[in-house]
Formats: sequence, C-alpha cells, structure tokens
Amino acid sequence: MVDHARAARLADRIRVIIAERLDRGLRDPRLGFVTITDVRVTGDLQHASVFYTVLGTDEERASTGDALRSATGMLRSEVGRQLNVRLVPTLEFIADALPENAGHIEELLREARERDAAVAGIAATATFAGDADPYLPARDADSDDSEDDDA
Repeated sequence: MVDHARAARLADRIRVIIAERLDRGLRDPRLGFVTITDVRVTGDLQHASVFYTVLGTDEERASTGDALRSATGMLRSEVGRQLNVRLVPTLEFIADALPENAGHIEELLREARERDAAVAGIAATATFAGDADPYLPARDADSDDSEDDDA
C-alpha cells in the first residue's frame, strides 16, 4: 500500500537537504545559480525526481545540469546521511520548464488582452441590425385602450 503522506514528507525533506547542500557549494565551477523547485518521490520511495531551475543563459543551464548530474552520488550520500530510511532513493535531476512555461503563458495572456480590446472597440461602435429589441412586440394604441376598458 502506498503511503502518499510519507512520500510527500520524504520529498520535502530531500528538497531541503539538497537545497542546503547546494547553498554551501559543490566546488564545481559549472554550477550556476540553481533553485530546487520540487522533488517527487515514487510510491515505493525508491526514486526521487529533483526539479530545478537555473538563472542564466542556455549554456549556463546546460553546464549546471551537467554539474548536478556529476554530483548525484555525493548528493545522494548526503541525503542518506540525513534521512533515517533503510534505502536511500536514487536521485534524478530534471530541468524545470517553469520559466519557459511562464513566459509562454504571459505571451498568451497578452494576446488575449489585445483581442479583448479589439472586440470591445468593435462592440462600442456597434448598432442593432434591426429594431432595438426585436423580441418585444410593438404596442399599438388600440391594445392599450382595450386593457383600460377591461379594468
């Protein structure tokens, strides 16, 4: 049976351990300004996917990914020292596409705002194609008088 709460607690603890270790430094010149955004642990607690973002150019992102992959063993042993688990999960570092996705979403929102403004401009100068309200029948003077007589 999978204990999701335990996997979530383990993922949070792994994220903190790796972030603290990276904050102290890895002595790797390829490592850039990296942020651990999320850690997901499988249900059997054997594998942890570590998501990270890097501030910088594409070259710096690639070199930071290489530095993290080469330091995986050292980071796994650090995680093993600080966790009280029988088996230390394997670590896999995955570049998080959060900044790229956020940029794409911002571009889509900008485009939607422009289209909304264009539609609002067209609607401001629009007029009815026929009568002002075609669903109300026209009232005749004769029908008003007949209603008054019945009352």
